[in-house]
Amino acid sequence: MAYRITPPEKIRGTIQLPASKSISNRLLIIKALSSANIDIGNLSDAEDTKTLEALLSSDEETLDCGHAGTTFRFLTAYLSTLNGSRILTGSDRMKQRPVGVLVEALRELGAEITYLGEEGFPPLQIDGGKINGSEVTMDSTISSQFISALILIAPSLPKGLTIHLTDKVVSQAYIEMTLKVIRHFGINTARKPERIDIEAGEYNSGNLNVEADWSGASYWYSIVALAKDAEIELQGLNSASWQGDAIVSEIFALLGVKTTYTKTGVILTKKPVYAQELGYNFINCPDLAQTLVVTTTGLGIPGIYTGLETLRIKETNRVDALRSELKKVGADIEERKPGEIASFPPKLKPPPKAIATFEDHRMAMSFASLSCVLGEIEIENPGVVAKSYPNYWKDLKSVGFGIEEV
Repeated sequence: MAYRITPPEKIRGTIQLPASKSISNRLLIIKALSSANIDIGNLSDAEDTKTLEALLSSDEETLDCGHAGTTFRFLTAYLSTLNGSRILTGSDRMKQRPVGVLVEALRELGAEITYLGEEGFPPLQIDGGKINGSEVTMDSTISSQFISALILIAPSLPKGLTIHLTDKVVSQAYIEMTLKVIRHFGINTARKPERIDIEAGEYNSGNLNVEADWSGASYWYSIVALAKDAEIELQGLNSASWQGDAIVSEIFALLGVKTTYTKTGVILTKKPVYAQELGYNFINCPDLAQTLVVTTTGLGIPGIYTGLETLRIKETNRVDALRSELKKVGADIEERKPGEIASFPPKLKPPPKAIATFEDHRMAMSFASLSCVLGEIEIENPGVVAKSYPNYWKDLKSVGFGIEEV
């Protein structure tokens, strides 16, 4: 099944963005670890968050995370703190996503974890309740989620935890988000470039209202950039966000989108495009990469993008997925070395067939905005957006887009 997306002549509307699933998932782990009253407001309705919430309350011996990578990694650490044996598994793609760095770190702390398939990959058998260490060294070049998983359980360990980081840290903004969340609930931390210290202690009672999702906002920035006439109000965003993806407002200022903050969110309007070519390092915000590459393609702006090492181990190999689907619209990207791609001025054309999403929510939403340039575009397996933004197609309809099942 696919959707054919057609844009209106003028795009106007107000959108209530989904809550951040990144913050929501961290809060769910804290709530599960704490005996205190943790009140979560505006919890994300993303599929990933629903999966984590359900598995945290499950008594089943085998827990299936499906496609939810954050859920799998956070649960790997969480289950290691609990007494008893559980099996943690996921989809076929999940079984191809490496988890060895996290497992080895937990083993270094005393955890007993067994690979039930290929070494370094899910599924896992976790015999919990055996962690006794308080210091660990981690490869910080693979995924920040491994580090965040340890930070979240650290206060519950007898002596807290010191994490030594090696090499450059990818997606550092997500680590800072995790530290801000645990500090909010009373945990003391210290941060140095190559070291994180978290004191042992109980999470305090408290509440937190989850802010809107800036990565979800990025697709609306793309639409405003590519549309001929657009003004969109996005509710729930703020300039003091804990999310690294809030940088999207600065990036898109170069691509013709003005951001005006209000009491309830932001208003996006069009302005002149300043960039004739673009270079950007996505090491702190890799989830924005697809949106930006597709947008600059639609604007005919070439670019060189770095810090993309983690894209190959996401829901799909996002570098290969971008390359194959951009070719359908007359564009091309070149991977010059691991983590670096170059895009070239395209000769845009309507794709001969639907854009494949490869079970990746961000592929679907990133490419939908190209309808503003091409007149229409077809997106395969549109239901994948439920992973992070369940109401995305409904929201497009609300501002005048045509959504037709084909």
